[in-house]
Amino acid sequence: MTKERPLILITNDDGVLAKGINELIVCLRDLGDIIVFAPDGPRSGMASAITSLVPIKYTLLKEEEGLTIYSCSGTPVDCIKLSINEILDRKPDLLVSGINHGGNMAICVNYSGTMGAAAEGCIFDVPSIGVSLLDHAADADFSESCRLARMLARRVLKEGLPHGIYLNLNVPKTSHVLGLKVCRQADGRWIKEFKRSEDASGNPVYWLTGEFKSNQPIHPDNDMLALNSGYASLVPCKIDVTDYDFISTLNNWKL
Repeated sequence: MTKERPLILITNDDGVLAKGINELIVCLRDLGDIIVFAPDGPRSGMASAITSLVPIKYTLLKEEEGLTIYSCSGTPVDCIKLSINEILDRKPDLLVSGINHGGNMAICVNYSGTMGAAAEGCIFDVPSIGVSLLDHAADADFSESCRLARMLARRVLKEGLPHGIYLNLNVPKTSHVLGLKVCRQADGRWIKEFKRSEDASGNPVYWLTGEFKSNQPIHPDNDMLALNSGYASLVPCKIDVTDYDFISTLNNWKL
């Protein structure tokens, strides 16, 4: 009996026409049969948002041997839910979300639609990876991101991932990445997050901006430091956010 080729589900939060996702399709094409199910336009910052008040729909854009591409009116997480529940005839062997135009390191993992989709794949028990490049340009050079994404995808297809774990790969903006470091998520938050302006009527409007401020102590193995040093960062993330060490303290509160 001929063994089935791996089934790879690809999505993103920049939209199905973005350069990053199309570069990813090319670099993973020979690793298995690819289903692309991605938003029909940009959905950055959606995190794990789902559409509940209006119906969502999808459109078949392309179908050929080993590659099928759909666009969806919903969020990145909608794309994962709809594709796995309604479209695919078997569970994917791998989900890759990206390649995102812009980084998703440190606290950004909590806001990112790219990583929200990867987390959703993990919830479905599909080995899942989010891939991001620290370059927002529409015509960014994704060659190093593709090289590392392909390397990681091949390894995950072979080894799998533990239940409840998904991976966050970030790649610095450089023509030559110095290497890949397994990291922890940098601890910190965004400050000065809004730029105030005015609309045509003189009413105040606010543009999202800001800068990242690290909390002390700064651990030497965090993803921000790795990226700033020219290395790609790989952070294992967990779906279960329970702080098990604090459970006993809460029990001692005798609530």
